[in-house]
Amino acid sequence: MTVPRQTTTQRRGLLLAAVRGGDSSIQALAEQFGVSPSTIRRDLTELAREGHVVRTYGGALDTGPSVERTLREKDASHAEEKNAVARAAAELVRDGEVVLLDSGTTTGRLAHHLADRPGLTVVTNGLTVLLALADSPEVDVIVLGGRLRHPNEAILGTTVEQQLRHIRPDRVFLGADGLTADRGLCAPTLEQAQLKHAMLHAGREAYVLVDHSKLGSAPFVYWAPMDREHTIVVDDGHPAALAPFESLPNCVLRAVTV
Repeated sequence: MTVPRQTTTQRRGLLLAAVRGGDSSIQALAEQFGVSPSTIRRDLTELAREGHVVRTYGGALDTGPSVERTLREKDASHAEEKNAVARAAAELVRDGEVVLLDSGTTTGRLAHHLADRPGLTVVTNGLTVLLALADSPEVDVIVLGGRLRHPNEAILGTTVEQQLRHIRPDRVFLGADGLTADRGLCAPTLEQAQLKHAMLHAGREAYVLVDHSKLGSAPFVYWAPMDREHTIVVDDGHPAALAPFESLPNCVLRAVTV
């Protein structure tokens, strides 16, 4: 199936998702995206330069799970599932509450659904959340100050954790690059794993927002243990992936239909 014509940035994000899905032929990719093979070659060369793929004769291969994807790439993956999870999470938030939103694509979508909620206070370390709420007169936005990290556009640093000590939000919503029943949340750096753990314990109620592809996934070596009561909000696209979490004593599953 040929996809509608995209901008170069959009096409490269979708192209990377296609390569990660097993498509590697330049000719097949050119037909799929409705562009010339030379355009696909340039796209793959740029993706290889950024470290996302390895160029091969006639195509490209995924570099593997340890390579961190950009926020644009993540946002293009499982978009419908993320939207469903974000909508369900927004329904949990009551007007006037103080909520803490982690950085990430699904939390950014959640922020979009909260933009017209009166009297809400949103605390965040995520640029996606900030941009989603920047034009909202209804929401009081508190940005945790620190260092902006690329490629996931998270604000990090000791100052972020220090500021968290002075806030007791009603609800905390965390994102994850992977989530396993035995280890918890997977993060690309030790600093982010530590911050997610601090966020987990910062509020009255804690939630993890993931699409089903994140369940059982461990792309990195850094972890935030889920050692308090929490709710996992996830789409129901892969029921078997939910099974390991159903027996966890401090975990509640909230599966939503896409």
